[in-house]
Amino acid sequence: MRIFRLIYIIFIALRFGLDEFILSHTKLKPLQYVLNTLLFWRNKQIPRGERLRLALESLGPIFVKFGQMLSTRRDLIAPDIADELTKLQDQVPPFAFTEVERVITNAFEQPLSALFLDFDEVPIASASVAQVHFAHLPHGEPVAVKVLRPNIENTIAHDLLLMDTMAWLLQSISSEVKRLKPREVVAEFARHTQSELDLTLEAANCSQLGRNFSDKTKLIVPEVHWDWCRKEVMVMQRMHGTPISQRDTLLAKGIDIPKLAVDGVEIFFTQVFRDGFFHADMHPGNIQVADDGRYIALDFGIMGSLNDTDKYYLARNFLAFFNRDYRDVAQAHIESGWVPADTKREELETAVRAICEPIFDKPLKDISFARTLLSLFQMARRFGVIIQPQLIMLQKTLLNIEGLGRELDPNLDLWKSSQPFLTRWMSEQIGWRALLKTVKKELPHIAKVLPEMPRLAHQFLAQTNQAEQSIPLSSAIEKLIEAQQNQALWQKRLVIAIVILAVVEIGLVISSFLMH
Repeated sequence: MRIFRLIYIIFIALRFGLDEFILSHTKLKPLQYVLNTLLFWRNKQIPRGERLRLALESLGPIFVKFGQMLSTRRDLIAPDIADELTKLQDQVPPFAFTEVERVITNAFEQPLSALFLDFDEVPIASASVAQVHFAHLPHGEPVAVKVLRPNIENTIAHDLLLMDTMAWLLQSISSEVKRLKPREVVAEFARHTQSELDLTLEAANCSQLGRNFSDKTKLIVPEVHWDWCRKEVMVMQRMHGTPISQRDTLLAKGIDIPKLAVDGVEIFFTQVFRDGFFHADMHPGNIQVADDGRYIALDFGIMGSLNDTDKYYLARNFLAFFNRDYRDVAQAHIESGWVPADTKREELETAVRAICEPIFDKPLKDISFARTLLSLFQMARRFGVIIQPQLIMLQKTLLNIEGLGRELDPNLDLWKSSQPFLTRWMSEQIGWRALLKTVKKELPHIAKVLPEMPRLAHQFLAQTNQAEQSIPLSSAIEKLIEAQQNQALWQKRLVIAIVILAVVEIGLVISSFLMH
């Protein structure tokens, strides 16, 4: 079966003229000429990006999903191709209700009637990996039930293996394709797809995001019904809202559209910089709006996370860009490890200035925040760094948020909306507020280690004295070395003493604070 699938993939690739991507190299031009002669009936007047999109749609849902992921890798592919791939829609025919019932029955080892009061046989949504039905729990609560497609793991495994094989062949015969690292791209796609095949992981993501926005003032996240969740089934609170793409309906309901756009930006930056945990698939199909103007988040299969270092350097870069402080942009890139440590700051600063000055010739409201970040990543690649996956996911999400916000309100100034948030966040990371926050966080550890510090320091000094006595020295040169070593040793002792005193002082201050 696998060989037939491979043959079909090759046929589709030839039908839509995808050999152009592979045989464009000068050495392979004769082969492309032969193929064009033999396959004269092909319509290659259609733009290459559109042909690629049509081919992926013909190959089925997993290839559609791959194309969607590829559209986010604008650091790897040409803009015309990326723009066309964003048009891919993950909408596929639903699978039969008999299969839905079988999956649920096998997962719970109970009949459907014992699990739900009623169950709508017609799905409300259908995608490549799962589909969603409405139902009621035994006590009458309305819920949404997400069910994995039958045998989807085997289907994905086979297609992923074929993708990897094709990627290996392509990079073996074309140096241009090799530069795009196709096997790494397929591996990245495989990681994302595998995480969507366990709905308990998605349920956990949903629960975490809901806890982060427990006040529900701007964002509503459905509650998870854990007793009805399994690897193949996820049951959550049924939400009622208007798809965010239906702008006219939102206006008819009296929704404040400019406020909705600004709220979306704030929600995004709150997820990224406050929580370091963000919804990484925020396209219009996954967002609804409640009648009171609050956002409703759906589909939590793909989430991103950032550590404190990532958050700090992202905020620092954004603010430096905003202030046109290209020197600090360059310095932040070096300190964060986004470029090699031996990169000359002056050269990097010049590259940043060349990218940003044309951007800032426009009014701020017309500047794309997401594309500025993309330019940042592309520049980093030129200096020899492959951007980490979580930052690629962030860039993809920011593209979605910015595009969505400007569809709602063409006058949305993302810089104006985000600068106060970023400035406030940075002020909380630097200075006495940050120190107090860190001390509060580390207080249990400090309280545990503080009584042990004198003993640990004494052990260290005793060990260094013993090591010092065990080295035989006789010549004048060795005496000079010994003097240098003694100087270094006393410097170490001094540092240790200072650290001990600092820790003790912090402990006393904290104790005094707690007592009062």
